[in-house]
Amino acid sequence: MNRDQNFAAYEPQHFRWAVDGGVGTVTLDRPERKNPLTFESYAELRDLFRGLVYARDVQAVVVTGAGGNFSSGGDVHEIIGPLTAMAMPELLAFTRMTGDVFKAMRACPQPIVAAVDGVCAGAGAMLALASDLRYGTPGARVAFLFTRVGLAGADMGACALLPRVIGHGRAAELLYSGRSMSADEALAWGFFNRLCAPEAVLAEAATFASALASGPAFGHAMTKKMLHQEWSMGLDEAIEAEAEAQAICMATRDFRRAYEAFAAKRTPVFEGD
Repeated sequence: MNRDQNFAAYEPQHFRWAVDGGVGTVTLDRPERKNPLTFESYAELRDLFRGLVYARDVQAVVVTGAGGNFSSGGDVHEIIGPLTAMAMPELLAFTRMTGDVFKAMRACPQPIVAAVDGVCAGAGAMLALASDLRYGTPGARVAFLFTRVGLAGADMGACALLPRVIGHGRAAELLYSGRSMSADEALAWGFFNRLCAPEAVLAEAATFASALASGPAFGHAMTKKMLHQEWSMGLDEAIEAEAEAQAICMATRDFRRAYEAFAAKRTPVFEGD
């Protein structure tokens, strides 16, 4: 992918991708197996989110799963089985690739909204966690079940981001035990932004993403960047970083468009520049 590519025309092989009204939708689409991930789908997701840095026709992204489930995580037969036969250099290459998916989702400028129903486990839970917002259903079950297969709860950035989202003690319990987090817990703890009916969760996530897509794309990208970068800043450094970020945004045409629309008592039309 490059800066001149039309992302609406992108055709991945291992998940569905569609662009409508500035919103790109990733649909994990192996419903007969609860949408597990494979070596190939990891790589394609990484490449898509890296490429979205250059997108001009995508201002927000929705991630969801087909058939009433989000994702059951890494495919037992297509990933976990082969991993048991690999040497350490191959294993490290794989774990770095999965981490790169998470990093690409956090680094792409578009806000990402996850629409989560049913099973959301393992690497699937990490895709939801890597999103900026998460809409769930009452039947959603989220599990960071790495310890259930003899691994550490530390996977793809879980030990860094999950405590920031739901709190250290809650994250520690989930990552040590591998148990499922109920939808009510996920909402109360801040993992889910809201709960929706199963038949409405994708539409509601898409509606919110569409509202974001019609807003100031440059401003949203700056907000996402600051949310990410300010983790490691002190308060004084964060205030200075935000002063610089806001001054940059004030130099955009969108800022002038908003002022002119306000003065004329009309709704601004943002163009992302």
